[in-house]
Amino acid sequence: MTEEMKRKRRCRKKINPIIPCMTGLLFVILMILVMKVDVGTVEATGTTIGLYHLNTGFAALTGINVIWYKITTVLGIFLVLFAAGFALIGLLQLIQRKNLWKVDYEILSLGGLYAVVIAFYVLFDKVVINYRPIIMEGEKAPEASFPSSHTMLVCVVMGSAMMLLDRYIRDEKLVKILKMVCAVVIAITVIGRLICGVHWLTDIMGGVLLSVTLLMIFNNVLAMKKRRKK
Repeated sequence: MTEEMKRKRRCRKKINPIIPCMTGLLFVILMILVMKVDVGTVEATGTTIGLYHLNTGFAALTGINVIWYKITTVLGIFLVLFAAGFALIGLLQLIQRKNLWKVDYEILSLGGLYAVVIAFYVLFDKVVINYRPIIMEGEKAPEASFPSSHTMLVCVVMGSAMMLLDRYIRDEKLVKILKMVCAVVIAITVIGRLICGVHWLTDIMGGVLLSVTLLMIFNNVLAMKKRRKK
């Protein structure tokens, strides 16, 4: 396979902008529902939660599973490793090229994505939509819970890594292995957070919806570069 053929295979197709707009709207609707519809008081924490019967019913099915919570927390190391790897690539390019704007478009775009994710993380930590169903060990009060920040961070970091791995790694087998690792980490994190009992069902749904929205927008940002080259 020639380099030109490989380049064409890597060309990212633009997603219809309506789709991320719809998932983003679904996230907003879910947030409003959690704040306004079927609001009830959680006896264990004294806080309120919207879609009370849905959330508490699911929580009753799963219970509290500390093992799954610890597993998903430990898997966060992959998030750090992948994010640090791309950050290192950007730093080396900056040192070599001595100009921020000469750093790869993909790396700069990824930095922008990370900045947006961090901004959402801080926003929902300060603007509390609802609280965790339990008070975590070592805490005196329940923490902000919507959307699940851990779910959001893992999905966005690992999902964006899957989009860029073949851009920076030439070994196709290694790329496939790393993409599989990313997919497995995402799946285990989402499922683990669902069943560990430290988040409400709607927290995980919110984290996934927001992540999917950001990843589709990121995909289209990458696709813009391809269009310019043509």
